[in-house]
Amino acid sequence: MARNIPRSRYALLPLMASSALAAGISQAQEAQEQANPAETSMETVVVVGVATDTEITPEELDKQQANNLSDIFRQVPSVSVGGSLGIAQKVYIRGMEDTLLNVTVDGAPQTGTLFHHIGRVSIEPELLQKVEVQAGAGEATSGAGAIGGAIRFKTKDADDLLDEGEQLGAIVKGAYFSNDGQKASASVYGKLTDNWGLLGSFVTIDRDDMEDGDGNTIYGTAADQDLAFIKLSGDLAKNQKLSISFEQRDESGEFGRRPNWPALEGDTLYPMDAERQTFVINHQYSPSALINLETTVYHTKSEMEQDVFDLWGKYGASVESLGFDLRNTSSIGVHTITYGLEAREDEVESGSLSGPYVGTSYREEGQIVGAYIQDHWQATEALLLSFGLRYDEYQLEQITHNDEADSQGFSPNIGMSYALTDALTFTAGYATAMRGKEVGDGFTLESASLAPNLDAETVDNSELGLEYIQGDLELKAAIYRSTIDDVILDQLGSGTYYENVGELETEGFELSASYTWNKLSLSAAFSHNDSELNGNTVEGYEHNGLANARGDTWNLTANYAFTPKLELGWNYTLVQDLNNIEVLQRAVEIGWIDSTQTIDKPGYQIHDLYLHWEPLASDRLNVNLAIQNLLNEHYRDHSSVADYSVIDGWGIVAGLYEAGRDIRLSVDYRF
Repeated sequence: MARNIPRSRYALLPLMASSALAAGISQAQEAQEQANPAETSMETVVVVGVATDTEITPEELDKQQANNLSDIFRQVPSVSVGGSLGIAQKVYIRGMEDTLLNVTVDGAPQTGTLFHHIGRVSIEPELLQKVEVQAGAGEATSGAGAIGGAIRFKTKDADDLLDEGEQLGAIVKGAYFSNDGQKASASVYGKLTDNWGLLGSFVTIDRDDMEDGDGNTIYGTAADQDLAFIKLSGDLAKNQKLSISFEQRDESGEFGRRPNWPALEGDTLYPMDAERQTFVINHQYSPSALINLETTVYHTKSEMEQDVFDLWGKYGASVESLGFDLRNTSSIGVHTITYGLEAREDEVESGSLSGPYVGTSYREEGQIVGAYIQDHWQATEALLLSFGLRYDEYQLEQITHNDEADSQGFSPNIGMSYALTDALTFTAGYATAMRGKEVGDGFTLESASLAPNLDAETVDNSELGLEYIQGDLELKAAIYRSTIDDVILDQLGSGTYYENVGELETEGFELSASYTWNKLSLSAAFSHNDSELNGNTVEGYEHNGLANARGDTWNLTANYAFTPKLELGWNYTLVQDLNNIEVLQRAVEIGWIDSTQTIDKPGYQIHDLYLHWEPLASDRLNVNLAIQNLLNEHYRDHSSVADYSVIDGWGIVAGLYEAGRDIRLSVDYRF
């Protein structure tokens, strides 16, 4: 069960329920914990977010035997993942696609889009120490362009795996999936000196074509994945930490020409290879309450090749990002202030690698520079205020087509958390954010163009929340509304033409409850979200790269610990119908079709079970049994492309079905 980020040590400030207050104090705490306690008296405060601001732990991922993005966010109602195929998966927060999010791995943003028919985000769950989800535009520290929220993946280091007193260790793991594949991993970690540790991991996955809930083969879903990861971390001094990491992730297979759409039996499949390399340096220097300096320097390169051998041959694209984030947190009386600078350069390049157009290439470059400040003010014992401001400049140059766009602007935010009683907290927040045009889709650079006087996107995000915590009972409620003006989108039938197309409105509410009684833990959550572009419900085909609609989502979870070494868990997800969705407004506008049509997204319900067992007296041997989709539900996730086959002439437009029942067994041993 994805859990809430740990609450504050202050009894009167149990949680912050506004995503405009989600990140900064926790960063201050991390920095302060590294400072010499004899030199500073800065208090430790953790402020966290609403029902949609959650933290996912590695223990939860292990029990679920997570293999991809869908598994990672399976129990987070505000987050959904479309596409059952790893390379094609897209992540949504409150219906907004990950192109509107700030997604980072150890602080390194994952930017750009290689191909609009595959996903933009890739991560191996085995590496993760935690995952933080911030829903909606938030604090000034959230990063450039976070108009829909942020997802922060943080990887493990040697200290996370070593028990107290250990100098060297290793974990080997093997897993089998009945639907359909196997996975193996090995990690070696240890202390090089008293202050320095090294972690190395290798993961390999071999998957065959999956079957859906009706027992039909989902063609074009077989894939091989390999990952290598190394991380050096340690103390330069008693108040300085440094980590250096490198990750290489590869995925290959034969997929449909559009991997996020189904390939029918007998259809031609095309080889595709994708890889990502991420190099990150993180440095922390915390000599006093005034200086808690965090520096992140990163370089990420993603590449993809697809061989459409019976048409245009092999085509490839790459996205490369180089940048840094330099921030300091100062504690001054009742104020905790975080301020900093960040900059990033992105380059997208694509072109033919074989066939009649071999050697042709297309390129564009983008730069982002930002400055920010965020203050958390403990005005009274019960009242915490937060306010901040960031300034960003965007520049985009289409090298091949000799065009450019630039924009700049401020993004303020304000929020508060007030403890009405020791158990009840009220929160409110308002945040704005702007995002200029960033580098585009690599596979469509050949024909890409920009509208004259292209404006930056701007979002207004408002939230209210209530939280009640009394003993083992937690209740939360949050309501939100987000409006993005001047949405930048490449619409259907416009070649590849980026223009301002109007207003995206997203509003909804979320409810959650949890209770722990002895060995039993129970939780429930409900999420309702409406997303409309210019008054029309969004859909993942027509609004690719922007948003997708999802039915009301219910989530129930129960965990029972028979003993400290034997635990059983159950998760139930219900997604309700979305019927009579009006679509193809754009197709009518450009004359492709005479009138709009309607489609349905049928509801579905999924049961998942897991059993965690440690058969030895120590925790060296772990056995995990998980059954995903226990009742073999046949369904298409609402965050995938909907089924347009009921519309004459649109039969090929549909998302992949999800996998049917999958029994997963894994065994890992620690040396």
